[in-house]
Amino acid sequence: MKKILFRVALPAIALAALAMLPFTAPAQQKKPAAPKSVRLYILDCGDITGVGEAAFGFKQGQLADTRMVTPCYLVVHPRGTMVWDTGEIPDADFKGNPTKQGAFTITRPFLPQLAALGYTPADINYIALSHYHGDHVANANAFAGSTWIVEEVERTAMFGKPNGKAQVASTAPDPAFYGKLEHSKTILLHSEDHDVFDDGTVVIKFTPGHTPGHQSLFLKFAKTGPVVLSGDLYHYPEERSMGIVPGFDVNADQTRKSRADLEAFLKKSGAKLWIQHGTADNAKLKKAPEYYD
Repeated sequence: MKKILFRVALPAIALAALAMLPFTAPAQQKKPAAPKSVRLYILDCGDITGVGEAAFGFKQGQLADTRMVTPCYLVVHPRGTMVWDTGEIPDADFKGNPTKQGAFTITRPFLPQLAALGYTPADINYIALSHYHGDHVANANAFAGSTWIVEEVERTAMFGKPNGKAQVASTAPDPAFYGKLEHSKTILLHSEDHDVFDDGTVVIKFTPGHTPGHQSLFLKFAKTGPVVLSGDLYHYPEERSMGIVPGFDVNADQTRKSRADLEAFLKKSGAKLWIQHGTADNAKLKKAPEYYD
């Protein structure tokens, strides 16, 4: 179906004063040259502890590890950049290492990690969020100048009146984290996948159920091969092996269908599934400044 593109005037970007001496300007502030093929940086956006097995539909002892991690991702393509998920605690709330808010803990803010790679929010062409839950959108407002890629049903849930299944406070949409995106240039999707750079290497997959317009991300690397970032289609590997759906999903039947569809896609494409919150799996992955390509 045809995608709708919202355009709004972007605010002017103030220029920083030039340093007196050339060597005083940090090299990491210069935007890196575009890579020859798509690459992915995994950034540390915190941990989640103390949630408990019952909240996800498990009985005590069924999970090997109840902890979760919260990565953020920078996708760099020869034709542009995209941020995928923006963390669990806003940078503005960072009070030092560690900073805690309920079950969330961060040891460093998000934007300085981007800066260390040579990128500022002004350098990011696209922002895409797997879904609207607070642990995935904490710094979304920083990217209001980017083009937002979102499913129409998700955007409606994020800014419209509550509709359908009631949600507990921790999973309800909170525009305080992402409200500035309402006026961003937006690619609005209609229950469909979206090829971000039109070459099959960065494809947003429509995987509803956890939220109305939940998304996962397919990446086709030249060296690493194909990978899918799960979003919250799965939180733990045991959800995948045991078929358990969290009770707080907006539509459990949709989640089951999305999982079945994605599993078929994984088999057909040969892609590996990276469960974003998966503690054991994430520990094995390279972290920025290293990258996958």
